[in-house]
Amino acid sequence: MPRKRPDVIRWLWYSLGGRLPERHHDWILHDATTGNWRWRHVARSTVMIAPLCAVWLLLPGPLPLRLSIVLMAALVAYFYSLAYMEESIEHRLAKHGFEPGTGRRVRAEATAIAEADVTERYLARYRDQPES
Repeated sequence: MPRKRPDVIRWLWYSLGGRLPERHHDWILHDATTGNWRWRHVARSTVMIAPLCAVWLLLPGPLPLRLSIVLMAALVAYFYSLAYMEESIEHRLAKHGFEPGTGRRVRAEATAIAEADVTERYLARYRDQPES
């Protein structure tokens, strides 16, 4: 059965911390464990950070001050979002009914498979090479 990707409204809800229905569980696991899971996390963080930055940008005051507030707020928000990225992903998976540590385990298994493939290709290429 193919992964059921949520529509835009549900994805926004998911990005803000909401739960998705059971039919999206395969997609949630894919979202948290695919090769670009870090970029997906940054995209979800941006969904939370952007509206706040827009509000701060619209506050009255000199433009340089407003821009510096937005820059500092975004830097702090991204710092904490990235510092606790793995914990956040694990919490998101646990919220959707996965066992704690599922994301780490699945990513570690995928890394082990990829590394084994690289090692196998390396050995196949250089094992039978005559010494110079």
